[in-house]
Amino acid sequence: MSESVRERIDRRLGDPIWWNDVLQLVKTVLAAVAAWVIAASVLDLPQPFLAPWAALLVVHATVYRTFSKGAQQVAATVVAVLLATGVGEALGLTTGSIALLLVVALVLGAVPWLGVEATTIATTGLVVLTTGFESDVLLISRLVDTGIGVAVGLLVNVLVWPPLRRRTAAEAMDRIDDGIGALLVDIADGLGEGCQEADVAAWIDRTRDLDGDLEHAWALVRQAQESARMNPRRSARAMKDPKQWHGLLRRMEQAVAETRSLARTLGSQQAHRETWGAAFADPWLAMLGDAGRGARSADPAALVDVRRRLEVFAEELRSTERSPEWPIYGALIINLRNIVDAMDVVAEANPIGGNRLPLRIPVRRGTAAAG
Repeated sequence: MSESVRERIDRRLGDPIWWNDVLQLVKTVLAAVAAWVIAASVLDLPQPFLAPWAALLVVHATVYRTFSKGAQQVAATVVAVLLATGVGEALGLTTGSIALLLVVALVLGAVPWLGVEATTIATTGLVVLTTGFESDVLLISRLVDTGIGVAVGLLVNVLVWPPLRRRTAAEAMDRIDDGIGALLVDIADGLGEGCQEADVAAWIDRTRDLDGDLEHAWALVRQAQESARMNPRRSARAMKDPKQWHGLLRRMEQAVAETRSLARTLGSQQAHRETWGAAFADPWLAMLGDAGRGARSADPAALVDVRRRLEVFAEELRSTERSPEWPIYGALIINLRNIVDAMDVVAEANPIGGNRLPLRIPVRRGTAAAG
C-alpha cells in the first residue's frame, strides 16, 4: 500500500465526521432489519413491509428529531390508512379513486405539522388502497407494522450510541481555522514572489469558499445543539447552549472578512513590493506569514507575538514614515491586526472537539523496520 493511500485511509479512520455517518448508516440498517424480523417472524403479521419502511424514515441524525419525526410518521400513517379505507369503500379500486386519494393526500401538505409527510401519506395510502382495503385485519396490521417500525427506530437511536453531533461540528470548525491559516501563508508567499491579478482573484475566491465552510459549520453546530435535546448521554449537557462555539464561529467569520478585505486592498496595487518599498513589505509580509502559520498550527503564543510586533511596527511607521502609500499601509496593518485578534482565541481553543480518533492502519513490524 502506497504511503499516500495509507495517509488518506488513516485520515479517514481518524475523522469523526466520517465515523458519524458510518454509525448512522449502521443504526438505520439495524433498525430496519430488526423491525422486519419482529413484524414478519415474531408477530407473523401479513404484509409487514411498513415496519422496516417506518424505521428507515424515523432514524434521524438526532434523538429529538427521531421522536418528533416518529410522531409525525404515526400520524401520517393513520391518516393514510383512514383515507385509503374511506376512498376504497366509497369508490373501490379505480383510476378515479387513486387520483382522488393522491389529490387529497397532497392537499394535506397545506397542514403545517403534516406538510413534510404529504408524500408519505400519499404513498402509504396508495399502497393500502392497491393491496387491499376491505380486510380490517390488514388495516390494523398496517398500523401495527408502522408502530413497530417507529418504536424500533426510536429504541435503536436512543439506546445504540445516541447521536451527539459534537465531534462532527467541532471537526468542521477545526478545518476552517486551518483553511484561514493556509490562505494567509499563501498570500504572504505569493506577495513575496510577486503575484498577478489572477492570484489575488484566487485568494478572494478562497475566502468565499471559507464562507461556505462557515455556513456549513453553523448548521452543524445547530444540529449538535439539537442533538443534545432528549439525549441521555452525560456529555450532551454542555451542547444544549454552546455559547463558546458561537463566539468562535463569529471570530472566524471576522477573520475571513478581514482576509477578503486585505486581498481586495492588494488587488488595487499594481506592484506590491516595488510600490511599498522593503521597509514596509519585508516586516509586514513576515508577520502575515507568521500569523497564518500560527493560525494553522493553533499556536496562540505565535499570534500574540505577531500582535506585539505589529504594534511596534505601526508605531515606528507613525513616527518615521512619510510615504504616499501610508493609507495602504494603514489598511493592511488594521486588516492583519483584526485577523490576529480574532484568531488568537480560536487557536487557544483548538482542537475544539478534542484530539482526533486514535485509529490507524496497523503497520507490519518488518515494514516499519525497513522504513
